[in-house]
Amino acid sequence: MKGYVVCVYKSIKNEEKLKEYAVKARTAVEKYKGKFLIRGGKAIANEGDKSPRTVVIEFLSFDEANLFYNSKEYQQAHAILQGYAVRHHQTVEGY
Repeated sequence: MKGYVVCVYKSIKNEEKLKEYAVKARTAVEKYKGKFLIRGGKAIANEGDKSPRTVVIEFLSFDEANLFYNSKEYQQAHAILQGYAVRHHQTVEGY
């Protein structure tokens, strides 16, 4: 089964830090053979609060998705957002 990283942002306080994060995060995604399925874009909140940004990344397996998240490369990117974004981030197994 594939693995998916699903990240729903609740707030973004600094767009420049988000751009800096995105450059480093992309490097980690590519290293772990991830594929962006959703990266921002037009959205409508059908239930609950509207999110300023949603990202979904597909990996070959659940384990690969977790290796990506826990990797040194991704954690360095992740640190850039500290204090600048609030989000719900999870790894999900799927087809």
